[in-house]
Amino acid sequence: MKNFYLLNIAFLFMISIGFSQERKITKSGTITFEASVPSFEEVKATNNSVSCILNTNTGELASLALVKGFRFKVALMEEHFNENYIESNKYPKATFKGTIKNFNLMSLSTDVPKTLVLNGILSIHGKTKEITTSVTLKKIKNDIELQSQFIVTPSDFDIHIPKVVSKKVAETVTIKIDFLLK
Repeated sequence: MKNFYLLNIAFLFMISIGFSQERKITKSGTITFEASVPSFEEVKATNNSVSCILNTNTGELASLALVKGFRFKVALMEEHFNENYIESNKYPKATFKGTIKNFNLMSLSTDVPKTLVLNGILSIHGKTKEITTSVTLKKIKNDIELQSQFIVTPSDFDIHIPKVVSKKVAETVTIKIDFLLK
């Protein structure tokens, strides 16, 4: 009887270890966006507290960034971004939900990064846009480094840039993602 209990405890422990390996997460991922134009002040911001979860069985990925978490070099630019452009009080979150095609945890290497296709839906400012981009994955011990870059336009999300500053802001915005999923 005692052995039966020990076996059950060992079995439950092994199951919990197995389930914990199905997901890799971070709460300190980085997203940087840039819409700079040469000869004008840099339009660039970084958010270092982005959450992301990856289901290692299916390749499904979900990410959440609080819009007010983006930091600019110039405080006034950050204020205008939150109040006038992205309206962060009304739209406090940016989300991405998608799938990494042909994701296979066992095929990831610590030596060679692997590039796959990421498809999903990006939601910003109350609008959504389908995104297809490449994603680079690399195993670092038991963790996964995930990096990607893609381009969107403010008009994709009904973000209007006033004419008075339109020459100082690029028509396209480059978004870079860097996550270490544990």
